[in-house]
Amino acid sequence: MGETLSDLFQADASRLPHERKALRAQLLAQRKAWLALPAAHAAGAALGQQLRELLEQLEPQCLGLYWPLEGEFNAAEQIQGHAWEQAPQLALPYAHKSPRFMDYRRWDGSSPTIQDECGIGSSVGALVVPDVVLVPCVGFTREGFRLGYGGGYFDQWLSLHPGVISVGLAWSVSEAHFAIEPHDQPLTLVLTEREIVAP
Repeated sequence: MGETLSDLFQADASRLPHERKALRAQLLAQRKAWLALPAAHAAGAALGQQLRELLEQLEPQCLGLYWPLEGEFNAAEQIQGHAWEQAPQLALPYAHKSPRFMDYRRWDGSSPTIQDECGIGSSVGALVVPDVVLVPCVGFTREGFRLGYGGGYFDQWLSLHPGVISVGLAWSVSEAHFAIEPHDQPLTLVLTEREIVAP
């Protein structure tokens, strides 16, 4: 008996997580190799300049940052000491594993003294809802979709806060092509050291 159209769609859906896992591993290895090159040394400053100029236009009241993992752009470091007309309140995400969800907590800008349930630096401050959030990207598409580490935390949070401006931060070497899944949330913008991707 031949496969039905429904069977084919289900087969495609079952392949997606495996394909994303392989792509994630490839992009992380690619990023690590690229960051070791001399050409990558100026990338952080260039992306930082792009970010500061964008934030001056957006004028966030509360800015959601993230504590960077290895190879990720350190946005907090780049905006420390920036001469804001009116400095935004800062916040860091806190990921919970069971049930799986994420919230943002007010942050004073100092080195985190706690980690969330995924082992990433966070804050003990009061719960807040940023109006602009910065989102790290393992990979991104020209359409503004991101590939993260597979937990779905940012996608879930963004789906619950549709009015928030989301800015993906990525290295240009992280541009990729991948199939979109139902839970994927498009970012408002993606910044790299080379350009602003505005879907």
